Amino acid sequence: MTISCIIIEDEPLAADKLEGYVKRSPYLELKEKFCSSLEGLKYIKENPVDLIFLDIQMDEMTGIELLESLSQKPQVILTTAYQEYALQGYELHVSDYLLKPFDFTRFLKAVEKVYGEFSLRAQASDVHGGSLFVKTEYRIEQVPIDTIRYIEGMGDYLRIHTVDGKPVMCLQKFASFEAALPRNNFVRVHKSYLVAIDKINSIERSIIRMGEVRIPIGKTYQDKFFALLGKRGLL
Repeated sequence: MTISCIIIEDEPLAADKLEGYVKRSPYLELKEKFCSSLEGLKYIKENPVDLIFLDIQMDEMTGIELLESLSQKPQVILTTAYQEYALQGYELHVSDYLLKPFDFTRFLKAVEKVYGEFSLRAQASDVHGGSLFVKTEYRIEQVPIDTIRYIEGMGDYLRIHTVDGKPVMCLQKFASFEAALPRNNFVRVHKSYLVAIDKINSIERSIIRMGEVRIPIGKTYQDKFFALLGKRGLL
């Protein structure tokens, strides 16, 4: 398994050091290296990537601001010389936090954590023909991935709508589904909706139709959604 990654780091020496570490890692594939946070953000919005090595202190836009602007986040390893950002980084559900200066051993430990997360995701897709186990209020229920039409946020709960018409209420968060579901077919289109692209009947301006259901496309999610459609040759 190969993990595609980019580096967003405005210190040339630090960026070169990271690039060297990435090239020493057998399962990392470096796609691009950016010294500008805005250029890195533009790339992320137009290109799917598995992992970002992201500096926090940058002039145009901080790494925290960049993360907060993303509707769908890849895995992220933060790099910074300032320990006080650690808590804020973990609140944004980053995979790890590298405090500069760090050596290759510490770098590899962070990468192994990401690799483990991707391995679990791949195993989840393989088990039972591609099923997820979701925690409801009283039990753990198995939901085949290819039956999911869309997932709807309802306060502290999520409702999984399936092709058989039987919704499943669960206590998990959108982030857990975004991490587990195949990225080439499932996409967040609104703060309250995540949809399966192959279950869409039509799109009218900013409205998705799935049978009789109308799902809005939020402004902050539009670019990512239509970019994914374009990459699948659907536009």
